[in-house]
Amino acid sequence: MATDITLTSSIRTNLLSLQNTASLIGRTQNRLSTGKNVNSSLDNAQAFFTAAGLSNRGTDLANLKNTMDQSISQLTSATKGIDSITKMVEQAKALATAAQSTTDTAQQTKLASQYNTLVTAINQLAYDASYGGKNLVNGTSASLVVTFDEFASHKLTISGVRLDASGLTMQTITAANWTDSATVESGIAQVDAGLKSLRAQASTFGSNNSVLQIRLDFTKNLVMTLEEGAAKLVNADINEESANLLALQTRQQLGITSLSLANQSEQSILKLF
Repeated sequence: MATDITLTSSIRTNLLSLQNTASLIGRTQNRLSTGKNVNSSLDNAQAFFTAAGLSNRGTDLANLKNTMDQSISQLTSATKGIDSITKMVEQAKALATAAQSTTDTAQQTKLASQYNTLVTAINQLAYDASYGGKNLVNGTSASLVVTFDEFASHKLTISGVRLDASGLTMQTITAANWTDSATVESGIAQVDAGLKSLRAQASTFGSNNSVLQIRLDFTKNLVMTLEEGAAKLVNADINEESANLLALQTRQQLGITSLSLANQSEQSILKLF
């Protein structure tokens, strides 16, 4: 048994020193392999739990950042839809104005047919302006709720609107109706009202998009700051740890040499007998 073996003071001192050096080498190698000098609460409880708190919040915000990014895409899809619908409505107004400026019934009938084609195209475009299953321009039932952080009240709610032909009070017409100047004037007034609604909604969505983009950029920077803060608490200095490992390996070699000399000293005493 090891307890039956008696070691001299010099050998025991050298052995303890070697054991301590081996432990330090193991710790340094672990730091180099993980890149951290605090790998558990046993290393430094305060730094470990503070870093964990920062990392956890950074992860939560990163998930919200992804949601914000997708919300921007949804809002961008709606905005592009509004832009395209606006162009079609402006074209419809041009057709109505052309019908008003002519007395040729055949031409008026042809313009009315083109107008009806645009009304159908507007409905189709409004239906297609969706992203991720959410359409903000084809009805009021859809809404976009974007949460900014861990507080549920810190959010932006964007309500959907109806900007298809019906929502813009634009209906398909009977060709014969456009031979009446008063009817055409009424149609132009409705188109103008539709354009006003489209431009107002484009402004609203544009403002919301700016808010989301600013908040997204802020969240990206905040996540990076949190990750950097956590890293400062637990990450190891690789250059320093490499230098420490080299110094410990040198100390270990010197310890082995010292232990060998102590053994030689005892063997010399043994020869006297």
